Amino acid sequence: MLDTRSDPRPRAVVIGSGFGGLAAAVRLGARGYKVTVFEALDQPGGRAYTYRQDGYTFDAGPTIITAPYLFDELWALCGKRFEDHIDLRASDPYYDIRFDDGRIFRYSGDQARMREQVAKFNPDDLDGFERFMDVSADIYKTAFEELADVPFDSLSFTLRSAPDLIRLGGYRSVYDTVCKYFTDPNLRLVFSFHPLLIGGNPLTTTAYYCLIAYLERQYGVHYAMGGTGALVRGLVDLIEGQGGEVICDAPVDRITVEGGTATGVVLTTGERVPASVVVSNADSAFTYSQLLRGTSRKRWTDGALKRRAFSMSLFVWYFGTDRKFDDVQHHTMVLGPRYEELLNDIFKRKRLAEDFSLYLHRPTASDPSLAPEGCDSFYVLSPVPNLLSGTDWSAQAEPYRQKIQERLEETVLPGLGDAIVTQRVLTPQDFQDRLSSVHGAAFSIEPKLFQSAWFRPHNRSEEARNLFLVGAGTHPGAGVPGVLSSARVLDRVAPDASVFAKR
Repeated sequence: MLDTRSDPRPRAVVIGSGFGGLAAAVRLGARGYKVTVFEALDQPGGRAYTYRQDGYTFDAGPTIITAPYLFDELWALCGKRFEDHIDLRASDPYYDIRFDDGRIFRYSGDQARMREQVAKFNPDDLDGFERFMDVSADIYKTAFEELADVPFDSLSFTLRSAPDLIRLGGYRSVYDTVCKYFTDPNLRLVFSFHPLLIGGNPLTTTAYYCLIAYLERQYGVHYAMGGTGALVRGLVDLIEGQGGEVICDAPVDRITVEGGTATGVVLTTGERVPASVVVSNADSAFTYSQLLRGTSRKRWTDGALKRRAFSMSLFVWYFGTDRKFDDVQHHTMVLGPRYEELLNDIFKRKRLAEDFSLYLHRPTASDPSLAPEGCDSFYVLSPVPNLLSGTDWSAQAEPYRQKIQERLEETVLPGLGDAIVTQRVLTPQDFQDRLSSVHGAAFSIEPKLFQSAWFRPHNRSEEARNLFLVGAGTHPGAGVPGVLSSARVLDRVAPDASVFAKR
């Protein structure tokens, strides 16, 4: 049982210790709460979990940090400096994009070098590139700087934002917008693939996500030495320094609601933990369908959730090699022969295709400490349909992994099969069973126009007072900047601890 007698502060319970949950805990701790984070897994991090085996370290999920000032804020709330605790280093280039024909686009934040790369593929698209980056900056300044940490729980506020939506072309898709500025099919891919990093289909995701191109240029692409797990450990230290706690191996069974107000949680052990405020960093669909099961819901009923479109899932293969592959960048995209048709297979037809496009992560290019000396640590990620595809991953995982290995061997990692000494995989089934993601969706509800902003589950729950949501399934959406911004919204919608202390 938790001891609540020694700390008189009002308690806030956070369900889940992903980046959204940990950031929420820091922010609530800074506002006077005694914060308890419950994590179902054996260590904190959620999708940012860390696997360690045979001397190799593998970040399970996010690998790219694009808005480091959001971490700066969290450390500053605790009177500390982020750079004193985390060694964050800029990547240059950001990533290599290898096309099926072997040509490479080297993506960076340097304007002159980017112009050279664009000109390699089509000099006639240089003007379009400049105009696209201007559009990306304009969208960023409105959609991210002004709206990412604003609660969209008022339809009237959403309607007042409609003129910006129209002016910025948010009713178009990312791909349609990119096609206005580029004629070369390869360049269209280079500047439209970013929604895949947050679970979106470039063919249907609102053009607001074109902001990512400017976000990367403005703040860079960064990597935390020690891996993403170093950021998780740093956030846990902040929470504990505030007098909070992160308790692992502690799955929450349900959220208790009395008289329309969230009053705490019940763990799977049966222990009841009362709280003045409850924040769920669990998948929003799981929060409503499972953690609030038995509670009358007005908007997010089981039927309403069933009608929602969910993001694609991911197949992730982690492997360590007994030698180094020094020709491979930290981040590499290994593209297949198809783009639009492959996206339709993943999102629309929900069919596991024979071909794939891959993201290859080689963190030891920047941080050799993540593998034994002279060795490399990798993961390769393939976007795949979520579990609504009906794919039996217990039968398909190994054949699919073998096909990915063959593709890597014939493109960027020759001799890979002879060099592998340790490995593991993560499938859509794991996203459902291990991470409690509905349909095994890797990024919760898909970020389409009418599943964004007001149409997304709100940060201030519509179903119970003093219940709040953070993470990929709420506003503004997935990705590290998105989930950290969702915790920022709490500063606007969650009451200060002093409200409860006075009672």
